[in-house]
Amino acid sequence: MFKEERNAHRFQWSDIGDIDKGRPNLGPTALVTVYRLFQYALRDELIRKFDARTAGRIFFNAGKRAGSEFCRNVLDTHLDLNGFIADLQKKLRTMRIGVLRVEEADPNRMKFTLTLAEDLDCSGLPVSGETVCDYDAGFIAGILGTYTGIPFTVKEIDCWASGGRVCRFTAIRKNQES
Repeated sequence: MFKEERNAHRFQWSDIGDIDKGRPNLGPTALVTVYRLFQYALRDELIRKFDARTAGRIFFNAGKRAGSEFCRNVLDTHLDLNGFIADLQKKLRTMRIGVLRVEEADPNRMKFTLTLAEDLDCSGLPVSGETVCDYDAGFIAGILGTYTGIPFTVKEIDCWASGGRVCRFTAIRKNQES
């Protein structure tokens, strides 16, 4: 086992590698089951080693970093807000990440309510009474923050695991929560 000690983020899009070259027979896709095996085994280990709050923060921060890289490398950041959201919806669906809908939008206050259906993280999980999509919340914060240049606070308010049938998030410009 090796260790890569660091004090700053190093991850960038190119770290994903050349999937076409590395997987000429299996291709670029895998089952959601495999994604969840990784995610929930890692989440369980982080909770065991630290606590649920710390695990949630780690997943949120990883999602935020990934969302930022996703925005820079997959989305068209030159579009106006409506065009950007349409592009985001299309890419999330095409890449089988989830089905994004905007329930409420106040662009002047930079405040949004978004839903993500059929998401990778929790759609189909048994009801546990918890919201578990910390990574998705961070992913949304990273995308919106990178597109606008404004930091966002994103909170999951409904989740499949808490009994909802979509994950619902509030996203608001940081330091303007109200």
